[in-house]
Amino acid sequence: MLRGIHKASSTWLGKAVMAVVMGFLVISFAIWGIGDIFRGFGRNAVATIGDAEISVEQFRQFYNERLQRLGRQVGRPITPDEARSRGLDRQILGQLLAETTLDEQAKHLRLGVSETEIAKHITADPSFRGPGGQFDRSRFEQLIRQAGFTENRFVDDQRRAMLRRQIAQSVSGDMKVPATAATALNQYRNEKRSIEYVALGPAQAGEIPPPTSEVLSKYFDERKALFRTPEFRKITLLRLSPADLAKPETVSDADARAHFEQRKDSYGKPEKRELRQIVFPNLDEAAAARERIAKGATFDDIAKERGVSDSDTVLGTVARLDIIDPTIADAAFSLKAGEVSQPVKGRFGTALLQVNKIEPGEEKTYEQMATQIKTELAEARAKSEISSLRDKIEDERAAGSTLTEAAKKLGLSVINIEAVDRSGRGPDGKPNAELPQTPDVVNAAFSSDVGVDTEALQLPSGGYLYFDVIGITPSRERTLEEVKEQVETRFHDDEVAKRLLAKANDIVGKLKAGTPFAQVADETGLKVATATDLQRGKQGGFVPAKVVDFVFRTPKGAAGTAEGEKPTERYVFRVTDVVDPTLDASSAQGKAINDTLQNSYVDDIVSEFIGRLENDFGLKINPAAMNQAIGGGTQQ
Repeated sequence: MLRGIHKASSTWLGKAVMAVVMGFLVISFAIWGIGDIFRGFGRNAVATIGDAEISVEQFRQFYNERLQRLGRQVGRPITPDEARSRGLDRQILGQLLAETTLDEQAKHLRLGVSETEIAKHITADPSFRGPGGQFDRSRFEQLIRQAGFTENRFVDDQRRAMLRRQIAQSVSGDMKVPATAATALNQYRNEKRSIEYVALGPAQAGEIPPPTSEVLSKYFDERKALFRTPEFRKITLLRLSPADLAKPETVSDADARAHFEQRKDSYGKPEKRELRQIVFPNLDEAAAARERIAKGATFDDIAKERGVSDSDTVLGTVARLDIIDPTIADAAFSLKAGEVSQPVKGRFGTALLQVNKIEPGEEKTYEQMATQIKTELAEARAKSEISSLRDKIEDERAAGSTLTEAAKKLGLSVINIEAVDRSGRGPDGKPNAELPQTPDVVNAAFSSDVGVDTEALQLPSGGYLYFDVIGITPSRERTLEEVKEQVETRFHDDEVAKRLLAKANDIVGKLKAGTPFAQVADETGLKVATATDLQRGKQGGFVPAKVVDFVFRTPKGAAGTAEGEKPTERYVFRVTDVVDPTLDASSAQGKAINDTLQNSYVDDIVSEFIGRLENDFGLKINPAAMNQAIGGGTQQ
């Protein structure tokens, strides 16, 4: 969040929500270790900072919005239990406390932003520009509505964000990054190394004789925990989604055909055109330019004379529906390839258009789309049933019905998962195909218990997923007879790993004694390979990243050994070259390193400043109210 406070992110939503992911920095974690901040105010406030109070409802709304946005970022809903287990409740509270603290400081300093400045800030945002490059109010309204903002709320959010940035920038100033720090970070990121190496595998370990019964039994007794059965849970699932409830067969051909006719352009592959545009302040100038083109001037000539760069004229390859201004769209799609339009009076000025290339579209017939359209209409109709069915299921569960009983009464079907472990696998060790990928119902089920009335999980496609934990099969120790094959395999692999480690240490010893690598390799029947330009954290050719990590811990000229991707693989290497990177501060790489360090320093400074403000204003937190806000009930 501090970086969002210090400098707006590159997108309008990042500016609006102050960079949610960055908000999860540990800026306010120190508050959890101070005992006296938990005393002295009522149940309706989660926290107070100076004269500001964060109510239960305010924090609940803030908390839910942040979880929803994070869920969209990771591609799946985040359950309340998962959020609490990962400490997201405290992190989100830390973000809200930091923002509220800066808001209080703005009031204390009597800072303000004029309506003109806010309007200028919003209209200058590239995200809200239309095809003509000007502020597009309809696009603005659409985007903020999609993000859950009203116009008044968005404007107020921008006002407070601008004041926070002013305060943060006044604290951090123009932070200069020490050259030594930039050089060190560049060295760590971009140093390259070369090695010569040999790879040892099971063939180099030789034949491993099968263990005797006594040896295998002793081996198993010392590692029984590795062979325990996992805990399994029996789960009943009930999906309430448009796809599950939809009945395409009930949609008439007349309704489906009418839907098709209304949206014919959206089916199939739309025609696309590569468009360029020059916008003029008035019709006269546009007409004069068009007349010059008719006399032999080119589109590029006109653009160059008006000081318009190539990138500013290009609209890209777009379909008709991609163009917000209908007048511009109609004109663009009436031109032939290479043709320049007459002056077109659009929303953002009068324009000349040129079509460079046309990609023909592909139309679909109703007969080709009938099945898909009926499914879409059926799912749309099913959405209206979901809320009603959810209420009925909740009523049945409140009356004591199990999920299976409630589903039977309502004519719905359940899915019974007989046994699943924490990884989503059954007793056969294979993933259960009936479990949805999202939401994470397995994690939710293992956080619940038999007989617990669980909360429904939200489905990413809309709707709900109910689940009941029907039974629990505890983890238990297996007998040797049950897992004999697994034990024998592990014993064999451990013996291979031991022999490879001994052989690798022997090779390293010879290399340290000065024996040439090629000679040592030849003695063991191996061939020396080379790998160049290795970088930290990355696989280099056939050398796994795990081995590369050890290479960067080894001095130039020295030898070392590391386990490969499997315990039955081992590498022996010698570092032959180390290339220290140079840093050009003006290059893109140099600027990226400078920005990384600068952001880190700014985060630290603003974090300290916020902590001091929290102390000066007086910060108090009510854990019981916070627990209530995030759905954990009240706790005394």
